[in-house]
Parts: sequence; C-alpha cells; structure tokens
Amino acid sequence: MATIRAMSERRRATVLVYSSNATTRSRVIGALGVHPAPDLDVTYAEATVGAEVVARCDEGGIDLAILDGEAAPTGGIGLCRQLKDELDAPPPVLLLLGRRDDAWLATWAHAEGVSAHPVEAVRITEAALRLLAPAGSAVAGH
Repeated sequence: MATIRAMSERRRATVLVYSSNATTRSRVIGALGVHPAPDLDVTYAEATVGAEVVARCDEGGIDLAILDGEAAPTGGIGLCRQLKDELDAPPPVLLLLGRRDDAWLATWAHAEGVSAHPVEAVRITEAALRLLAPAGSAVAGH
C-alpha cells in the first residue's frame, strides 16, 4: 500500500531543453536524468531553434525551460527575455552561461536561474530542482 501511495505522490515535470548544439542538449538531459529527485519524474522536449521554444512555451505544459546562452543564431539570453516579455505565462528559465561575466545578462533577461558551461551534473541538477520545487517548499540544502 505504501508503494502505491508513494507512486501517486510523485511529481511530474516537462523540461524544455534548447540548444543549437546536440551535444549540449544531450549533456543537459544526461546530467538531469528522468529522476533528478526521488519524488520527481521528468520528461524532456528538445528545441533547436528559437521559434520552437517560443511556440512550445506558448502552448503551455512546460515546467522549466533550460536555454543555452551560447546557442546560435538565437542565443538563450535574448530568447529568455523574449519569453518573459511576450508570453502571458512563461515557464521559469534556467540559463546556461559560458562566461561568469554574463550573469548580469541573465538578470536583464529575467531568468530565474543560471548554470555554467560546461554542464556539470550536480550544479545543473541543483539549479533545476530549485526551479521545479513545489510552491512553498524548500529544497534540501538551499
């Protein structure tokens, strides 16, 4: 009986991963996995161009967008700002930044979180879990 209750208490999230680089998308998905927390199941949507990101986020159902700030031709920083300015209910955004000095741009873009290139499993998972935490809850260790 406890197993049935535990399964029904699992949260589900859809994470959109945007990068023009297939290796970066693969590293993000591999780092987070399908169970980044014991109570969380994640499914992924991938996007390779900015227009896909805007369309998917506008449709709804995206719980977190992870955008590559180094993507080309549409960078994740500008794309984040576009989502925040143009959509009625944009998802939280985690930006992947290649340079520490770009952190101010993440603030300008209204990103809720940042993580660094190259993708490090522990850091990106911690950042993603903070943004996927249920409202009013605290994420352990933060």
